[in-house]
Amino acid sequence: MERTRQALRERGTLPWLESLLRDLAYSLRRLAKHPAVTAIAVLSIGLGIGANATIFSVVSRFFLRPAPVGNPSTLLALYTNVGGGPFSQPLYNDLCQQTRSFSGIAAYDLSPLSVSIGGGGEPETIYGQAVGTNFFDVTQVFMMRGRGFASREYNEPVVILSAQLWKRRFGGDPAILGKPVLLSGRVFTVVGIAPPGFSGIEQLMHLQFWVPLGALDQLSVTHHSATDRDNPWLSVVGRLRPGVKRAQVAAELKTLGQRLALSYPQSDDRSNELIFSAVGELIGQSKVLITLLLALLSMVVLLVLAIAGANVTNLLFVQAAGRQREMAVRLALGATRGRLRRQMLMESLLLGLGGGLLGVTLSLWAVDALSSFQFPTRFPVDFNIRMDWRVLLYSFVLSILGGLLLGAAPAWAAARPQLANALKGEDALARPGRRWSLRNLLVVAQISMTVILLSMTGLFLRSLQSAANIDIGFRPKGLLMLSVDPGEQGYTATRTAAFLDQLRERAAALPGVTGAAFTDVAPLTAAGGAMLFHIAGRPASERHGATAYMATPGYFDTLGMPLIAGHDFDKEAATGEQTILVNRAFAEKYFKGESPLGQHLVSDGLVPSRQVVGGSETHLRQHLFSDSDSYRIIGIASNFKGHEIGEAIPPTIFRSLAQTVATAPSGYGYTLLVHTTGDASALGQSLRRQVHALDPAMAVYSEETMEEHVRSAYVLPRLAAIIFGVCGGIGLVLAVVGIYGVMSYSVSRRTHEIGIRMAMGAKPGTVERLVLRQGLALTLIAMALGWPAAWMLAKLAASFLYGIQPHDAVTFAVVPPLLIAIALIACWIPARRAASIDPMQALRTE
Repeated sequence: MERTRQALRERGTLPWLESLLRDLAYSLRRLAKHPAVTAIAVLSIGLGIGANATIFSVVSRFFLRPAPVGNPSTLLALYTNVGGGPFSQPLYNDLCQQTRSFSGIAAYDLSPLSVSIGGGGEPETIYGQAVGTNFFDVTQVFMMRGRGFASREYNEPVVILSAQLWKRRFGGDPAILGKPVLLSGRVFTVVGIAPPGFSGIEQLMHLQFWVPLGALDQLSVTHHSATDRDNPWLSVVGRLRPGVKRAQVAAELKTLGQRLALSYPQSDDRSNELIFSAVGELIGQSKVLITLLLALLSMVVLLVLAIAGANVTNLLFVQAAGRQREMAVRLALGATRGRLRRQMLMESLLLGLGGGLLGVTLSLWAVDALSSFQFPTRFPVDFNIRMDWRVLLYSFVLSILGGLLLGAAPAWAAARPQLANALKGEDALARPGRRWSLRNLLVVAQISMTVILLSMTGLFLRSLQSAANIDIGFRPKGLLMLSVDPGEQGYTATRTAAFLDQLRERAAALPGVTGAAFTDVAPLTAAGGAMLFHIAGRPASERHGATAYMATPGYFDTLGMPLIAGHDFDKEAATGEQTILVNRAFAEKYFKGESPLGQHLVSDGLVPSRQVVGGSETHLRQHLFSDSDSYRIIGIASNFKGHEIGEAIPPTIFRSLAQTVATAPSGYGYTLLVHTTGDASALGQSLRRQVHALDPAMAVYSEETMEEHVRSAYVLPRLAAIIFGVCGGIGLVLAVVGIYGVMSYSVSRRTHEIGIRMAMGAKPGTVERLVLRQGLALTLIAMALGWPAAWMLAKLAASFLYGIQPHDAVTFAVVPPLLIAIALIACWIPARRAASIDPMQALRTE
């Protein structure tokens, strides 16, 4: 009767909601009743989800976040080959005239444009982009204030400012539209303010202004021909017409490419590879490397989450075993197994949500730390990573799934007690006679995954150590570097050379300065020029390539690079015979067994220093400056690292800056290197005063000590070592906690047995060995499973290691005994407790 009355009462309510709320309240009370277990479980899950959320933030940044344009699904980036080749102006014109799949096609300069901006304080160098007048219409980027470019403004001095620059430099002046601003000493009129957060459509560029393509000649020392098909310099985007499918675009581009390749076989021989991708998508080698790195990191953080999950599952199993009597009584009183499982799943779900909240909080800190890393480039890199809704959704799903999956097995086990055994206090998961329990299997899985994590961590720590020990070939201590770009102010070649000479002399005269010199690109900067050449007296068909730098007298002394033979540029006239120095790698490669001094090189073309050179002749041919001069070798310099620390030393040429400034001006200005016996960072203000004494409008940028610059060059090995070190440390701690928990629980369950053994005469040492042997067996089994997996997975890290092989003998020889030693320490604590059990108390435990 009572049950019937209750059923009738529940018809007018929401019984499922009331039941759910009661289960929620009960679960919260249970978790609060065991704060230590709850805290460990939430921390374990939080560490795993935090690591995954951090890496997923990077994945979202580079692969999932749409480009900051209108309707990004219909905007395509177009290329001339699979490596992301740019277009020449004639090829771009052909594309516009002969395609019907696009409602609009726009072009922009593939290289960032550097200018000095005056007004409102000290002049500074900023980076922007020259774009077609229809660029903002095609990309559907609408201005926050003002308008985009009009078609008639192709050659006009008009500019669009980024919202960030407008607020920082001009204080968010609402009347900025129509006002003039000075860009490299030239007056440009502001016509628009870009929307907040917009800094271009390229993944890594941080741009602050945009000017029409026709205004490029007013601001850049690099001039591009409108009729030269051999000068590719334009990036291109196209907006699809309504209803046009990508398959139609691919077919049309293939037909056009084949037609152009037949019409212009000398210049457009690769046009038959016209391809497209989603705008803002990484392509070519950069996409391969970033994808591989993120795949490797994703695998690592998933391992961390799996180790954390095994830890939490073990904790929940311990609780489930301790609640056997409770569950038996509740079943006897009429509770259903489904209700019991639901309550336990509610507890694990709350643990998952709590861990997810903690993980998101930890990830916010980690994402900020990642965004603060500086890269050794000549222009600002937009590596800003932030947590978006995708990351929050991913973290929430992980929390829900993690909570349910981790609690499923313990909930199932707890809700199915064997009443007689439960009332006697037996562990349903570790009954007498069973050699393996699920908890043991989880510990083996934990340690196996930790072996993989520690092996990868060891590889990257060894890589960082190897990178730090690499001989960079010059002396960073006591060096300060800063850059100026006279070309931004419209200087002629003669005036540029005079300005640099005067500044170098003024810098050398400062107290404590022992050397000063200029170059176009500082060492360990991800930029540089190159030269194709053949050696005089040898067949002209034997063309070679070498990295090329500019240098003034005193360059090698300032850097602390001894000359092996010959002399510096101090004896050479700016208008005299063209002379160069080569490095030792150049001499060994091209002049085996003979001295290169006095030999002549005939240049077949120069690559401007604003390009990052890949080294292949095909790539070099795409960016050639006309140059057929002959150079006499006057000296041999020692080797030094040019673009990055991990590179093999390339053949390198040093040209006289005074002799080269007119024929091949630097695309990104010139860097002054100053060596002092005192504190290098204290020289900055004095050097700035000398610059502004010569020209108050000259912007100074990239000021930093060489030691700071070298540290930024180690960013990739440092970043990898930090990420893998943190993940490996977390995995190790969780695995140690796991094996300690299993052995401690095993000792507690065997208290009665151990008491009998000791009452029968067993020594404490025998009991210790009994427990240690059990823990060591689990560790060795896990090692046998994890070590081969780590050996195979190490191959994935080969592209990111410096100076060591993926199967590094030291790493794979040290990790197993280290982990065994740590595991034995974790087992020794419960073993000592077992050996100290009083037999009389142990016999009374049940």
